[in-house]
Amino acid sequence: MIDLRNKPTIVGEKIILRPFKVEEDFPYLEECLKDPEVLKFTGASHTFNQEEIIKWYTTRNEQIDRLDLAIIDKSTNTLIGEVVINLYDNKNQSMNFRILIGPRGRNRGLGTEVTQLIVDYVFMNTSLNELTLSVFAFNPRAIKVYEKVGFDVVSIDKNQLEFEGAWIDSINMKLTRENWIKQHENKPVDS
Repeated sequence: MIDLRNKPTIVGEKIILRPFKVEEDFPYLEECLKDPEVLKFTGASHTFNQEEIIKWYTTRNEQIDRLDLAIIDKSTNTLIGEVVINLYDNKNQSMNFRILIGPRGRNRGLGTEVTQLIVDYVFMNTSLNELTLSVFAFNPRAIKVYEKVGFDVVSIDKNQLEFEGAWIDSINMKLTRENWIKQHENKPVDS
């Protein structure tokens, strides 16, 4: 079993990943969760129960089998999204990765930084052998980020989401510890 009770604070160049502070974060979380682009790319419904959402995020820091962190923009010290490692698979020593970035954080390279930081954290601080994810085919920006960080396409689930009358495929991707290590061996050392 995986133990993710330690909720780290991870500082990057432009962002900070940290445990949720629901009172402080909620107005920005709500903005993210109601954003049309977030709803589209996550396949979420437009219904929003504020009480349930607050209760959910209040319990994130207590979870031992998953890691939920707020994404904070260092320049404004506000929440712009969340990153999650969940769905532990004991047989494959694997977990699922997902990220959500709201309107305040888009088109600035923050998704790439967040993804790289959490992937590095997971492989340096757990015994997991792989991270997996699913992304809808109509989200090429996210697919590009995942490929840049080292995820490879492993399969495609046809017609997983109906959006505006069209069926959208879900692309399943994976990053293994072995490939992550190879990437780091080939990275140039900063001088």
